[in-house]
Amino acid sequence: MPQIFHRSFNTISRVSIFGAIFMLAALGAAWAKFVRSDYLTGVGVQRDQPIPFSHQHHVGGLGIDCRYCHTSAETSGFAGIPPTRTCLNCHSQIWVNSPMLEKVHASLRSGESIVWNRVHNLPGFVYFDHSIHLKKGIGCASCHGRVDQMPLTRQVASLYMEWCLDCHRHPERHVRPREQVFNLAWEPPPDHVEKAGELLRAYRIERKTDCSVCHR
Repeated sequence: MPQIFHRSFNTISRVSIFGAIFMLAALGAAWAKFVRSDYLTGVGVQRDQPIPFSHQHHVGGLGIDCRYCHTSAETSGFAGIPPTRTCLNCHSQIWVNSPMLEKVHASLRSGESIVWNRVHNLPGFVYFDHSIHLKKGIGCASCHGRVDQMPLTRQVASLYMEWCLDCHRHPERHVRPREQVFNLAWEPPPDHVEKAGELLRAYRIERKTDCSVCHR
């Protein structure tokens, strides 16, 4: 039987097959990198807010404790958003006529709450409880970063499941004494990981990675 295709087509076929495999692998790697990119996760993005509230000024500069505004962080799953009256505890006395605070005063006059844009927004199928993490010695900065250094609040972690699981599998890296939970500037000592076992036992921390822990 006469040969229909030239012998060179064997080489072309092999190159095409291997090229297609490498191309698919490259596309897969590019996609994996894209879904973890800041563009998709929102890391580093400063959300527009109705009022440009600065944690750097209020927390870092004035030393206001997280719990003054986020009153329910220690007792419920939701950290809480401060009502207008909390802002006016101070701003009814200082910077009263600042144009920047007009929306705060308007909120008090109308009785309508200020609508803030969420910076850390977990999917609806994820259960997260602020109170249990704080009671177990996980500091605010472990998830929210150094907000005391942020003129405008931004997200510092991907909030992906792999990020949560890394902490659940290695809690010794993040656990701290309870009295340091709200200290955003706290730095672990050099031997922290070695001695963290004492805190894990004291707080009865388990390495929970079951699906039902977060997906209920």
